[in-house]
Amino acid sequence: MSTTILEPAAVPTRRTPVHRTVLMCRPDHFTVSYRINPWMHPQVPTDTALAVAQWETLYNTYLGLDFDVRLIDPIEGLPDMVYAANGGFVLDGIAYGASFQYPERQPEGPAYMDWFRESGFRVVEPANVNEGEGDFLLVGDVILAGTGFRSDSQSHTELAEIVGREVVTLNLVNPSFYHLDTAIAVLDPVAVDGHANIAYLPSAFDEPSLRILRERYPNAIIVTEEDAAVLGLNSFSDGYNVVIASRATDFERQLRERGYNPIGVDLSELLRGGGGVKCCTLELRS
Repeated sequence: MSTTILEPAAVPTRRTPVHRTVLMCRPDHFTVSYRINPWMHPQVPTDTALAVAQWETLYNTYLGLDFDVRLIDPIEGLPDMVYAANGGFVLDGIAYGASFQYPERQPEGPAYMDWFRESGFRVVEPANVNEGEGDFLLVGDVILAGTGFRSDSQSHTELAEIVGREVVTLNLVNPSFYHLDTAIAVLDPVAVDGHANIAYLPSAFDEPSLRILRERYPNAIIVTEEDAAVLGLNSFSDGYNVVIASRATDFERQLRERGYNPIGVDLSELLRGGGGVKCCTLELRS
């Protein structure tokens, strides 16, 4: 009589949260009064009170995870200032300032740089167009850098010289995913036991960029088009807890299978401006 041998069930990797310090901006002046990305439709009314309530849920989620959350004062007339990730890139106490492509957002750059200076960071004013952590993602000792719609590729060279890290250029090709943080989620500071430390949407990139991602992150989570369409990849992780769009259900499933703790939040009103969890979150690395 033959005996069937059952393979042991895969055990998810044990993951450890890492303390995070982040900068956020209340959406007290949020509205959609112009169109600079495919998500924005000025003819559709927005609900500022709802945007604030949803943002406060995200804020309180971070406090519940014991994050150190700093706040920058919102400025009337800058409705996209809530998307703090675009305000700069902060590493080793150096704040590389943002220089926005569209005139509507350009005053945000100096506002964020003023906050960095007042908070004790060494500010480097940019010589090239870049939209901060929207297009710069730190993965271990490497910075993945997006271009194609907003940040100039020359800013990648500039940042590499400023922080002394390898910067890897990735070209975005889908207008709906115009910032890198809408197409890639950083899940771990470094790879853990060979498991994925990023998740991404393949259709957001050209083929040379895809080759880079496949080579560097062979165990990455590949998200569905449906989850990407609700900005599911626009998430923020402490290495264990991953705050994501609540409607990104398959991404949630994959995260659980890999040993993460996904936490869904509803930022549907802020999605009208083209932003989600990560857009509202700028990491401050001293």
